[in-house]
Amino acid sequence: MPSVQFNSRPDLTRPGVGVVKVSTWDVGGPERQRRTVEAVREAWGSRAWPHPGLLSYTVHTGEDGRTLLHYSQWSAEEAYQDFVRSGRDARNAEIDAAVPGIERLGLHSFELYRSGRLEGGTREPGCVVIVDIELDGPDPDRQREWVDAVFEALASGPAPAPGRISAHFHVGTDGTRVLNYAEWESAQAHVDALTASGDGAGSTTPQWHRVQNHPGLKRSTVHRYTPAISLSSGL
Repeated sequence: MPSVQFNSRPDLTRPGVGVVKVSTWDVGGPERQRRTVEAVREAWGSRAWPHPGLLSYTVHTGEDGRTLLHYSQWSAEEAYQDFVRSGRDARNAEIDAAVPGIERLGLHSFELYRSGRLEGGTREPGCVVIVDIELDGPDPDRQREWVDAVFEALASGPAPAPGRISAHFHVGTDGTRVLNYAEWESAQAHVDALTASGDGAGSTTPQWHRVQNHPGLKRSTVHRYTPAISLSSGL
């Protein structure tokens, strides 16, 4: 197996990605958050890359001081299931031994649908904003319609907020969720954008009204994270 390569960020639009897995861990506090990141780094860095179907594995630390976001790209669902059967437990067992009591809050499967990158979008993000949208039932067409409505609203609004780098909209494979993985220069840049009148989802334009009142929209949550580890297969 190839070795593990440490990167500054994942390639969110890389070719060959068939499914994306996103999960959250609650580790209980800032010190345990730090220790868990180090345990992940050790458990993965001390072993060969586990599966040819795993294209990248990324971990971010939550602004709340207790959560970790896990984002992994796979060639196909079958590759992920094969990895679970053959190698996932050993890594998790080592992490759990280092930081007992981690609460795993769920795993969701997505496919990347649309991405938008601003001029200068190769800037390194200091913050990743995750917007998680839930719909009131499975409907793949409605998922994509909502994302398309967001792009229409963005195109009709004012100039992009300073500090925004990119946005990557994923649709859940079960038809009930949409996830936006948005890169920002800093958490403060995102805070400033939310409070600035007329920008983004805070705008009162008809296009944003349609986004916010889209049929079947059940709930949305927004969480900020700091990039911690991004791994891929080495040569």
